[in-house]
Amino acid sequence: MHSFAAIDFETATGYMESACAIGIVTVENDLITDEYYRLIQPPENEYWWQNIKVHGITPEMTASLLGFHAIYPEVRERLLGKTVVAHNESFDRNVLKRTMRMYGLDYEELLLPDRWECTCRIYRSLGYKPATLNACCDRQGIALTHHEALSDARGCAKLYLNYLSNL
Repeated sequence: MHSFAAIDFETATGYMESACAIGIVTVENDLITDEYYRLIQPPENEYWWQNIKVHGITPEMTASLLGFHAIYPEVRERLLGKTVVAHNESFDRNVLKRTMRMYGLDYEELLLPDRWECTCRIYRSLGYKPATLNACCDRQGIALTHHEALSDARGCAKLYLNYLSNL
């Protein structure tokens, strides 16, 4: 039986600390037990058109929302001391670290490993080409609305569960 949290961020700009959406899927004993999704106001509510084109989140959608610091207690509750999985773990890990640093929050208090589990790396090692999240999910028959943070986190969680069940 496996327990972990799968996470995905969307960013408003090319800067790692510009998180505008987060999805976290909690898995306890091989079952999804919690799904968490929030839009986040990025710094100064700044967006690049290229990012909007990818995920469809606009400044109007986050103008009245608070920044990451306001939702951090909910994020902390879902990640504290857990195995964390992401499809491109270095991207999502760095978004979390840099966003937390920008708000003066201590990443170390989450008690997470230096590197997270990475479904992209796992499926690439299994010979998947391409090993993008949407390609892996499509090949595994997992429904996905790509670049929607909760759907991406759910897809990642299911990919990881499928991998673990075949070990």
